[in-house]
Amino acid sequence: MKTANPSRWAGVPLYIGLFSQLSKSRSMKYGVLVAAALLIRSLSFSQAVALIEISGTVINQEKNEPLPDVSVQIKGSVTGTITDNAGSFILRTKQKLPFTLVFSSVGFKPQELEVKSLGSKLQVAMVTQTVLGNEVVVTASRVPENILKSPVAIEKLDIRAIRETPAPNFYDALENVKGVQMTTSSLTFKVPNTRGFNIPNNFRFMQLVDGVDMQAATLGVPLGNAIGPTELDIQSVEITPGAASALYGMNAINGMANLLTKNPFNSQGLSIYHKTGVNHVDNRDHSAAVLTESAIRYAKAFNNKFAFKVNVGYMQGVDWRSNTRLDQNPNNLKSANPNFPSLDGANNIAFDGWNRYGDDALAGSNTSSISGLTIDGKPNQTLRVVRTGYWETDLVSPKVSNLKVDAAAHYRITENAELSYSYRFGQMDGVFQRGNKIRLDDVKVQNHHLELKGTNYVVRSYVSIENTGNSYNVKPLADNLDLASGGSSNAWATKYKNALTEYANLNGGLTSANLAAANQFARDKADAGRVEPGTPEFDQLKNTIIGINNWDIRSGTIPDAPATGGSALIQKSRMYHTEGQWDLSKYVKVIDLLVGGDARIYEVIPDGNNFVDFGRPIEERNKPVMVDGKVPDSNDFGSNVYYKKFGAFAQVTKTFFNEKLKLFGSLRYDYNPEFDPKFTPRLAAVYTASQRHNFRFTYQQGFRFPALFEALSYVNNGRVKRVGSLSYINEGLGYLENSYTQSSVINFNAAVSAAGNTDAAALANRDLLVVANLPRARPERITSFEIGYKSILLNNKVIIDVDAYTNQYDGFLGQVQVYVPRGETVGSDAAVIAMLDRNRDATTASGANAASQGQERYRVYTNAKNIYYNYGAALGITYNIYKKYTIAGNVNFNQMRSNKTDDIFVTGFNTPKWTTNLSFGNREVFKNVGFNIVWRWQDAFLWESPLVTGTISSYNTLDAQVTYRIPKVNASIKAGGANLLNNRYIQYAGGPTIGGLYYVAFTVDGLLK
Repeated sequence: MKTANPSRWAGVPLYIGLFSQLSKSRSMKYGVLVAAALLIRSLSFSQAVALIEISGTVINQEKNEPLPDVSVQIKGSVTGTITDNAGSFILRTKQKLPFTLVFSSVGFKPQELEVKSLGSKLQVAMVTQTVLGNEVVVTASRVPENILKSPVAIEKLDIRAIRETPAPNFYDALENVKGVQMTTSSLTFKVPNTRGFNIPNNFRFMQLVDGVDMQAATLGVPLGNAIGPTELDIQSVEITPGAASALYGMNAINGMANLLTKNPFNSQGLSIYHKTGVNHVDNRDHSAAVLTESAIRYAKAFNNKFAFKVNVGYMQGVDWRSNTRLDQNPNNLKSANPNFPSLDGANNIAFDGWNRYGDDALAGSNTSSISGLTIDGKPNQTLRVVRTGYWETDLVSPKVSNLKVDAAAHYRITENAELSYSYRFGQMDGVFQRGNKIRLDDVKVQNHHLELKGTNYVVRSYVSIENTGNSYNVKPLADNLDLASGGSSNAWATKYKNALTEYANLNGGLTSANLAAANQFARDKADAGRVEPGTPEFDQLKNTIIGINNWDIRSGTIPDAPATGGSALIQKSRMYHTEGQWDLSKYVKVIDLLVGGDARIYEVIPDGNNFVDFGRPIEERNKPVMVDGKVPDSNDFGSNVYYKKFGAFAQVTKTFFNEKLKLFGSLRYDYNPEFDPKFTPRLAAVYTASQRHNFRFTYQQGFRFPALFEALSYVNNGRVKRVGSLSYINEGLGYLENSYTQSSVINFNAAVSAAGNTDAAALANRDLLVVANLPRARPERITSFEIGYKSILLNNKVIIDVDAYTNQYDGFLGQVQVYVPRGETVGSDAAVIAMLDRNRDATTASGANAASQGQERYRVYTNAKNIYYNYGAALGITYNIYKKYTIAGNVNFNQMRSNKTDDIFVTGFNTPKWTTNLSFGNREVFKNVGFNIVWRWQDAFLWESPLVTGTISSYNTLDAQVTYRIPKVNASIKAGGANLLNNRYIQYAGGPTIGGLYYVAFTVDGLLK
């Protein structure tokens, strides 16, 4: 036997060297050593043996035609090839005979063929399989398994389903999958969720691309569709509803989606895609606009040893617009003016619009308390007024674009080991909603990914790099537009009150009859000089504010500071991750054993707005480091902060009773230095009766450490500061132990206003104030039970999939707003006086009874005190009714059980009780012509969030497409539309209104093979 070719060792220094560059901590270096050890092991066992050649032809049995692009793989190895346009293949290998070849192609039943000797060419006929009941998935258990025997609910969109969807792109098609709720913030930014507690930036649902986490850590949003695969490179999507923490760690408490791309060994040649569409066809939010999306892919393999691929995609269009002009602070609320019915409806002076900013009455950040008024002859009356603010359509450009570039190189070191490196780059615009609306402009995200994969192990490391470009926060933009052109809130309130007095003198006093007109007169006077949208002054001031990094800088605060605050969002942080898993089943033999571990480090670069250097004094935390008494151009806000997580897991499986019963047991250990270690178990059983009826039972727990933004944020919006959950951020601020709850402050002010709004009235109503006493944050925990049934019936014509679950959330993480009296202790007279509306920005004594320096308002990430339960079920049926006609549908139910007592914050289940999807199609109704129609409906539900709370109306949509294939050039033309009837709808409060999108797409595949 000859030793392995020394040239095979050439990649080892590069492999280890690149890992070293990406690794900046001890844990990452451990990952490098493990990866290097496995690589050396693979090479050392790769000794040269005789090269043999296997060739053959694969045909479509039904049409007796050659089948191109059929995967031909040696079972249990990475060695394989694909058939050419003539259906032929040649496979060269050093594997010893006998071995088994696996033939697979979308739409055909997989076949296995044992090769015992060399001889004539192989002849394989593939049988059409209309319903893909024997699909293999890897996401549920981290190892390949039949989808019917997965221990948890799992859905899969294969490449055929992706091609046939009428949705504008494969990511939109996820909305039609059983159990999935989609949240569309932009054309470029969409987030799926499952089983409740939805938010636009979903911390509880993990998105992977080839095993790489797509969460933009510092932005706090998943970018799977923004920097993920193009239409040409996506191979399949696997979605697991429900907790997956036992195997994947702390980010998968609600579920996960795994986007799998095409391997360049198996999908070669040049492919081109172009789509042209039109939206805003009703000209209501914007004039009709053209949307275009183009992609190109090229892949090539050499001698079944080396392969590469390159993808480029670009999309541009006019975004859906958020322009819902509803009031979330009607006049019957205590935060409005319920004692004055004439100020109701259109006359509501405490109007808080869904998509207007700078009028945030419910957050208490843009209100003024106008006291000492005489109305209807009654003295000492108080009005609660909000500033005018600006609509989102005036603040956010609707034009968006998205550039995706990725490249990968794969090298088969041996027949059992493949080394790959991939680089992914995304540049995008769009809008997303967190505690505020964020306009993304020229955001750039990069990802380097190195992976070594064998027949029973995989080791991968990756680094994600973010740069938010010219992005900005919409709320401080609106606030600072008002402040810069209309004066401070106190000055504005003074002008407003003086105008009311002027009106009263001119009209014989203020009465219920003239109160609405008087307030309109006062608002016009107070807004005099305020920049108006559409004017050059507005555009100039807006651009100035967008270019300023600190959201709360005021003239004279620090040297060289601009005269106004800013709204720029500047984040340039990084995430480092290493993980590995090893299937030890062939060594243990009695059981199947899978073990693995991972390490993740977030490197947070303080930016002055979202993340700051907590080692600096409180008063300096949101200011740039001074150099020679001046603010440097670099905007240095202090030293970097690191947030770390480490984990390991083991999974045991065992079959009994001739493989009718399969038991699963897994246990995961996770450690974050900021919290106590956590163990996460999962127990599951799958029982197969009569070879087709598959019943599953699963119990699992899941933990979620606070996400980066939830843990470490310090967002200085000027009036309401958003702060992370780690207790040391609280040092010197007092929001945990020295604060009152927002709801009690609102009730307190309503009572004091009715009593004349004096200090004496405040002290008389002090018992209405509730001390928050916020707990020290801990990881959120879920305990989940799931049962399910999946089967193929009627001679492979019908697939039935049903599941039911119940979840218990303990320590649910969310946001609560609290009020801290400046320089005082809760319970004291001065602290009570500080809670008055008129003392929100106080810097001097408020009155005769007590001195007050006003209040600070914080929105704090913390744990709920109650335990929450939600439950639900989903049913999916696919039926091949006649020839190639298929009808499919699913119905989904989700509900949260209410608690008897109120919590410190509203959790926001944010999920419709009922949703359903129904599709009907035929991929070849005529020769080379197919179609598909999808109808979707969901019922109304309540959306609750710190930014906007309101009812989301029920809606239904109809999508359809017709595809014409041109086999001679392996091309297709698809014409279709999403929301064909243009039924305008929104998916979450504060989100955009979505209308019809109509398109024509052209694809050509496999050129230049």
